[in-house]
Amino acid sequence: MPNWLLPENIADVLPSEARKIEELRRRLLDNFRLYGYELVMPPMLEYLESLLSGAGKDLDLRTFKLVDQLSGRTLGIRSDMTTQVARIDAHLLNRTSVTRLCYAGSVLHTKPSGLHATREPLQIGAEIYGHAGIEADVEIQKLLLASMSLAGMTKVRLDLCHVGVLGAILAQDPVAKQVELELYSLLQAKDVPGLKEISTGFLEETRNALLELPNLYGDVKVLEQAREILPKLPAIKNALDELAFLVSFVSLHEGAEVTIDLADLRGLHYHSGVTFAAYVPGLPNAVAHGGRYDHVGESFGRARPATGFSFDLRELARLMPGAERKNAILAPWGLEVGLREKIAELREQGEIVIQHLPGHKNELDEFDCNRAIVFEHGNWILKS
Repeated sequence: MPNWLLPENIADVLPSEARKIEELRRRLLDNFRLYGYELVMPPMLEYLESLLSGAGKDLDLRTFKLVDQLSGRTLGIRSDMTTQVARIDAHLLNRTSVTRLCYAGSVLHTKPSGLHATREPLQIGAEIYGHAGIEADVEIQKLLLASMSLAGMTKVRLDLCHVGVLGAILAQDPVAKQVELELYSLLQAKDVPGLKEISTGFLEETRNALLELPNLYGDVKVLEQAREILPKLPAIKNALDELAFLVSFVSLHEGAEVTIDLADLRGLHYHSGVTFAAYVPGLPNAVAHGGRYDHVGESFGRARPATGFSFDLRELARLMPGAERKNAILAPWGLEVGLREKIAELREQGEIVIQHLPGHKNELDEFDCNRAIVFEHGNWILKS
């Protein structure tokens, strides 16, 4: 095997694409800061039990594991940064007030998460800790849609769900509660025959509700259907009320298309309330995921209400137009004082100045050298 080949679903990022990704990363982090979000940088490696604590157990199969040569303990390479940021909020910052944190960095997956997905996403995200009200969910969804807009994504569909609906249904039936994981998988796949088979011993009300969930997807009318069909439980009513409020806000104030899918229960043991996924034309998979996860901090000794979102910068950047070449200045090689001063002056002004090393052609994908520094009449001057 040639030694330049990379593992499957792992790829280099070449200059023009790397610049596009980096410029997007800077724009998004700068915008997060305008909303009051503070940047944190968790480590790439942690002890495995910390990475997989609480809701992180869902990530077990996606996490690369290795042995620490110093301690002999098992380490994990992070496959998601959200649990790490929750640890920072709960254990290191230890604030009592609302805390807004953001992050950006590479994560590593043992298997790709979707069709043509990379195993090394460049994850960026934002989280709010300390506020249990719907106001935090509104802010985080507004920030997500603003991020999509900064990336040039004008047609965004936000798909909403609420894990409280399923939780309320199962809370009434101990038999159904025992096979919660199997039900989660069947609902995700909208496998109605599988649901009929597994629910034969459930209470009739539970069984009927579970069989209805896969069909409760579509526009805002789904919420009214759910109120009529599902059990009249306070927790279900509260969940549907929260979804209705968010649909109204996003549709009226943000202009995004909103859909409901009450069986889209990704991260069932991770999330505790409203969840959402953002879709854009040109990608088969959701470009962003988010939602409420109030119990993640418990494993670090301090549960805090929390909601947030994250997405892969690489995947989003692929949909953006190609980066235009930057105008640059070509300078000859030389050590003359006047030439060096002229180059330094132009660079201080923000100009890109490339010195032409002798004996080589200029093969530049990133730069268009539309000007040059030349020596005329005893001075170094800039010419087109």
